[in-house]
Amino acid sequence: MANGAEFIRQAAALPIKTGKICLITSSNGRRWIIPKGLIEPGQTAAENALQEAWEEAGVVGTLIPDPVGRYLYEKNGEICHVTVFVMQVHEVAQEWPERVLRQRSWVSLPGALQRIEDIGLGEILRATLGRKQQRRVPATSR
Repeated sequence: MANGAEFIRQAAALPIKTGKICLITSSNGRRWIIPKGLIEPGQTAAENALQEAWEEAGVVGTLIPDPVGRYLYEKNGEICHVTVFVMQVHEVAQEWPERVLRQRSWVSLPGALQRIEDIGLGEILRATLGRKQQRRVPATSR
């Protein structure tokens, strides 16, 4: 495995509004993902996550300050290291910079897990959002 200096550093937003997760299609339209992108020099991971959420998904909101996880994936023969932040969405635009390139869909956690192919991202979703859903399950009495 490559060492940290060989990774392409990316940041991602996990946009959530009223209990639904915002997924978008990749730029080629073949996969469902969350907004993410390359961290530019002089930019923090959090700044990048907010920027990508707007550009790729047309959502604006507030990040929970601490990342909820990190995962690796391969793109064009290189390894990308993605830092993921939960984003509480406040605004959903009808027009945004990459609207013509991507579809946007609001789904439940089970729906997101069915669509997302990346194992690392799926594990982050389960670990981050699965706990919240488990707390909502009402106890049954006999």
